[in-house]
Amino acid sequence: MADGEAKAKNRLGNMMLVWRFAGRYPGHIVGALIFLIMSSAATLAIPYSFKRVIDRGFGSGGAGAEAVASAFHYMLIIVVALASATALRFYFVSWLGERTIADLRLAVQKNLLTLPPRFFEENRPSEIASRLTADTAILEQVVGSSVSIALRNIATGVGGIIYLFVLSPKLAGMLMIGIPLVFGPVILFGQRIRALSRSSQDRIADVGTTVSEVLGAMKVVQAFGQERREHERFRGTVEQAFGVARRRFTMRAIMTFTVIALVFGAIVLLLWEGASDVAAGRMSGGSIAAFVFTGVLVGGAFGALTETYGDLLRGSGAAARINELMVAKPEITAPAQPRPLPETQLGSLEFDHVDFRYPTRPEDAALRDLSLAIAPGETVAVVGPSGAGKSTLFQLALRFYDPQGGRVLVDGVDVREADPADVRKRISLVPQETVIFAASAKDNIRYGRWDATDEEIVAAARAANADEFLDHLPQKYETFLGESGARLSGGQRQRIVIARALLRDAPLLLLDEATSALDAHSEQLVQEALERLMKTRTTIVIAHRLATTRAADRIIVMESGRIVEEGTHASLTQDNGLYASLARLQFGGQAA
Repeated sequence: MADGEAKAKNRLGNMMLVWRFAGRYPGHIVGALIFLIMSSAATLAIPYSFKRVIDRGFGSGGAGAEAVASAFHYMLIIVVALASATALRFYFVSWLGERTIADLRLAVQKNLLTLPPRFFEENRPSEIASRLTADTAILEQVVGSSVSIALRNIATGVGGIIYLFVLSPKLAGMLMIGIPLVFGPVILFGQRIRALSRSSQDRIADVGTTVSEVLGAMKVVQAFGQERREHERFRGTVEQAFGVARRRFTMRAIMTFTVIALVFGAIVLLLWEGASDVAAGRMSGGSIAAFVFTGVLVGGAFGALTETYGDLLRGSGAAARINELMVAKPEITAPAQPRPLPETQLGSLEFDHVDFRYPTRPEDAALRDLSLAIAPGETVAVVGPSGAGKSTLFQLALRFYDPQGGRVLVDGVDVREADPADVRKRISLVPQETVIFAASAKDNIRYGRWDATDEEIVAAARAANADEFLDHLPQKYETFLGESGARLSGGQRQRIVIARALLRDAPLLLLDEATSALDAHSEQLVQEALERLMKTRTTIVIAHRLATTRAADRIIVMESGRIVEEGTHASLTQDNGLYASLARLQFGGQAA
């Protein structure tokens, strides 16, 4: 019993998420309800008009023809009122649905922007995108259609039942005995449909994930001749989604059949009884006609409720998935009273006895009692084998994570005591994997400082050697660069990212150097841009090139989360330790 109540509360809570956003627009809600009631009232007025036609119009000679004309005039007025109320209800409800889902999408995306990298390691971005599209589309249907249909049918059903009692209390009472039978199948099948709806959305998300993955790696797929395998893998994902959907709509079909059969079966039995009353003179012909018409409307209303109930269950599952994104809280937040950073931006960085384990890999220590102080204006190259903890230094400096032990200080302030936004304002990042947005070259560069002037953007591009190709693009800096910068080469993308970092003009530069995959000309241009970027800034560079380590003021060699060597290129090469080994292996061609 407790479990059932908890699940019921959970369902209600999920849909309350949608109501919270829809409730921001009370005027549209009131308008929708007014026209919804008007359309239901107009629908129920039609049986009454039929009663007037039959009871007053027939069997009274010429006066009957006049009464029939009057009754049909009345019906035409009802039809116009019904059409107008239905159209206005559709407008208000559709506006409310679209506006509510738009606000919900904005709120979810705003919350996602506050979440740390750990969240996106545990939740696939493609699945999150599916929730923001497929699941919100379901909620849009629920808010903009299903809820309105459900309320209209409830109003029609309740109003119809009242009118049935007015026409014949005996027949209406008999009908009321049969109506509770409708709710048995709804309760019986409802839980199962909800679980299948949630599972169906998960499988649809898998379909979207598979499509995104394959389309994003199409060159690799075709180069290795894996088209058939990817097609079969996609077929399997699609068939799984179809299998779950088939079980869901089969269950809904069974529920719909059962409810409609019970409702209309009861109406047929009641009509039998009503016909006997007409034959005995206890009811007029118009009354039984109105009772039949109203009974059909009531039966149709309750039959439609079973379908909308299924939609509401699907919406509940979608709301639960959206709510998970809404309630996710960032682990990295600003303290209640953040400590301000010094007004003078020095660009110093210090790791003080830092211990760190990634939350997703708690058994492996990424950093072990690491201490490293980097003075303002110093260039430090970090070298080491894969998994040594080099990139972890960047993650902690940017405060994407907090260490389990020790401190990370920027300009002498523990980053946990400062506002993360203030810390990140003092840092420029050039990642190894270039990130180019599907926007213009200008917007990609000014992402480093959005309020930069056109002149500053051009100057940053020139300093990054990006003007060489930007000036030759069709619309120059306004040229759309394509998805992930698809219209640019690797070297061009790298120079756009460097221009972005130059424009930010932060005192601390985190550089994951990535020139190994570039051709000689591009590598030279990128290296020149990097040298300009590193001037007058404190720089930590994860070195992939021997030229970078030679130019560094100091080289840090890491292994298994610790600093095992420290010095210059010349001293470390002479020591014939790990650095010398890496220089021979990783930089062998350049060393030679």
